[in-house]
Amino acid sequence: MSSRAEGECPAAQGEAKQRLPREVWVLVAANVVVALGYGVVAPVLPQYARNFGVSISAATFVITAFAVMRLVGAPPAGLLVQKLGERRVYISGLLIVAVSTAVCAFAETYWQLLLFRSLGGVGSAMFTVSSLGLMIRISPPGARGRVAGLFSSGFMIGSVGGPILGSLTVGFGLAAPFLIYGAALMVAATVVFASLRKSAVVGPSEEALEPPMPFRTVFRHRAYRAALFSNFATGWASFGLRIALVPLFIVEVLGRGPGAAGLALTAFAVGNISVVIPSGYLSDRIGRRKLMIVGLTLAAVSTSLVGFTTSLPVFLAAAYVAGAATGIFISPQQAAVADIVGNKSRGGTAVATFQMMADFGSIGGSLLVGLIAQYTSYGWAFLVSGVILGVAAVGWIFAPETRPRTFAEHTQSRPLGPEAGGEVP
Repeated sequence: MSSRAEGECPAAQGEAKQRLPREVWVLVAANVVVALGYGVVAPVLPQYARNFGVSISAATFVITAFAVMRLVGAPPAGLLVQKLGERRVYISGLLIVAVSTAVCAFAETYWQLLLFRSLGGVGSAMFTVSSLGLMIRISPPGARGRVAGLFSSGFMIGSVGGPILGSLTVGFGLAAPFLIYGAALMVAATVVFASLRKSAVVGPSEEALEPPMPFRTVFRHRAYRAALFSNFATGWASFGLRIALVPLFIVEVLGRGPGAAGLALTAFAVGNISVVIPSGYLSDRIGRRKLMIVGLTLAAVSTSLVGFTTSLPVFLAAAYVAGAATGIFISPQQAAVADIVGNKSRGGTAVATFQMMADFGSIGGSLLVGLIAQYTSYGWAFLVSGVILGVAAVGWIFAPETRPRTFAEHTQSRPLGPEAGGEVP
């Protein structure tokens, strides 16, 4: 983080319109492009797999395989970030996903599709860990919730446009979205390289950072443990359930086409983006914990009810509510991790572990909700997902607040002390 942001007076830190580092906006723009391409692929991916004559669980396993490789690739990605810097790892990851996604369009068998998506998971781990670690490190302490909201909104904006664009490309065949996504990631890699290549914050020559905080020190913080499970629940509901099962629910239960599946995912994204930025601002004022509890509870209830809808309009309305509930806790969750880890060093293992929990949730969600739907019903799959979100809400009831009590305390070291809502080590 720049010395200017570290050294600003308390009054300046308290300004609602505090000037953010340029790197924040670069990351937000790149997130838009990445999510736009992913949103193009998401509505058609399970159905694309089904065209190879496989079962529901096999189709959803394409999502699972991607998440498994993200999980496996997260620890090495964290080490690469420590050695090479976030920018190089981010760009390399984007390029790997771009190529592996584009060749999915030419898959001739289910197993080829599975292989290509698995390779993409490795690249995804690289750019996800590096971008999240960079976001935490460059966020001004007094605006962590705001930056987290902008960071998430970049993905959400792309998610809104992606499914719509994907539904428009269905007429070109189910393989076309993969080529579009590959091209979008090439654009994102170019944007990041051109914009950040001379940045003193993310340059590979930066050596002024402190060593990473030991993971056992971070893990002792109850709020960090609560964030790990709530991120697991987020991965389960947002990736496992919505991406893997919602398109199939729309097609096979409501009797609509892949285009309608894109609209359903758009409804989730619109609900999310409508509250994620205000929630980030609010978390900088009232704290992270209250918003985590409220958001997770509402998400648990709304997600449970979505699976029992019987018409597309009702489903879209319920999906919007579920997306808005998720948006309430996304920004505070990332801001809480930033409070705990601090910005004196690269995130290291703590950031990689936090990201891995979402992948664990995605793996469990995409695999188990498919099995639950196949052997019981779609309604039970949504209900189980709601219960998991509810358990995550309970975890935050027993967690301390992490938002620093004053802006002056933000400029001090020891982010795990009382100013972060923790105990003095």
